[in-house]
Amino acid sequence: MLRMRLRRVGAKKQPRYRVVIAEARTPRDGAFVATIGYYDPLTEPATVNIDRDKALGWLAKGAQPSDTVERLLRGAGVMGQPVVKSTSVEESGGTGDE
Repeated sequence: MLRMRLRRVGAKKQPRYRVVIAEARTPRDGAFVATIGYYDPLTEPATVNIDRDKALGWLAKGAQPSDTVERLLRGAGVMGQPVVKSTSVEESGGTGDE
């Protein structure tokens, strides 16, 4: 099975990542089929550059994104809507007089 995942590049304590298509069983920095973009978490804000056409093509072929790559794809507008985490507190159902 093919996976979309991050491949670490960059120097020690200066991580940068390439978004690659790789066989699920290969090591993190092992062989890969294609590169579809990159991610640099050290810039402010983090730099994400993903080729939309390549990403959609690999998704159509059945490549499964890792959780992190899925978040990056959503943030880049490739997959659905960006994930926005809600911090609202749910109502407890009480009257609040406690």
